[in-house]
Amino acid sequence: MEQTQDARERRMIKFTINNIELEAEEGTTILEAANEAGIKIPTLCYHKDLKPYGACRLCMVEITKRGWPSLQPACTYMVFDGLIVETDTERVIKSRKVIFELLLARCPDSENIKKLAAEYGVIETRITLADPENCAMCGLCVRVCAEISQREAISFAFRGDKRVVQTAFDKMSPQCVGCGACAYVCPTGRITVEEADD
Repeated sequence: MEQTQDARERRMIKFTINNIELEAEEGTTILEAANEAGIKIPTLCYHKDLKPYGACRLCMVEITKRGWPSLQPACTYMVFDGLIVETDTERVIKSRKVIFELLLARCPDSENIKKLAAEYGVIETRITLADPENCAMCGLCVRVCAEISQREAISFAFRGDKRVVQTAFDKMSPQCVGCGACAYVCPTGRITVEEADD
């Protein structure tokens, strides 16, 4: 009897993270491998039950491929044989600090972001926004609505600094069943669930 592709053992990949030799199944992301090995990489837009999105860029790591270093998002970048990953180089730390400053400017009331930023020594931001929205644009709410609730009641609208998460035409959506999944995954507390009067 021939085994299906899923039943066959996946090929194991050998690579290093922070000079630690690791092995993982083919198709594993750097973030998944790091989590499995107990190596901490900060994230905001990642959720284990959703497809990786790479929006927040907090999980940036420095990889070396063919002798050339580059920053890559750990949540979307797959491991390969011989891959060299560093999670705490000067370049990586500098990148995360800038991202935390931007997030603090956008979400000044988010305790979660304040806590994560403080771990990198970022207590305040040099950036001032006229109207901070407390939305990190991480996309978790949009993705959980589409992928888990399978409703697609909310989505991103507009581009650049005008980008927002909203229902179609910014009207009450018949697709929304009030499950609260969007509020549950929101890392900033921007989305809240309110009881509606009938």
